[in-house]
Amino acid sequence: METVVLLSQQKSDDTIEIDLDLDELDATSAELKATYQEIKDYVLKEFDLKVSNLYISQVKRKYGIEVGENYNLPKSENARIPQCPKEKEDAIKAALKYFAMI
Repeated sequence: METVVLLSQQKSDDTIEIDLDLDELDATSAELKATYQEIKDYVLKEFDLKVSNLYISQVKRKYGIEVGENYNLPKSENARIPQCPKEKEDAIKAALKYFAMI
């Protein structure tokens, strides 16, 4: 059995130009502006309150900021989930405004 292959070298004259506007990229979306730890540190420094990741994610959801999936789900269906108190919600909201997330 024989195989014959014809190899050729060609140079392409066709080019494609792409204009990319960096302002339209999603790299500066609100979800990337501040970490949970940065929000916690800001709230502690400015309001002398300690907040949990749960409270931060509840406030983020309330203002339409996308948060990741929670893998730490309760084992029972009727488990009590603590709700963020009003003063902590206000402090977290202030932190989100400070980091230009809302």
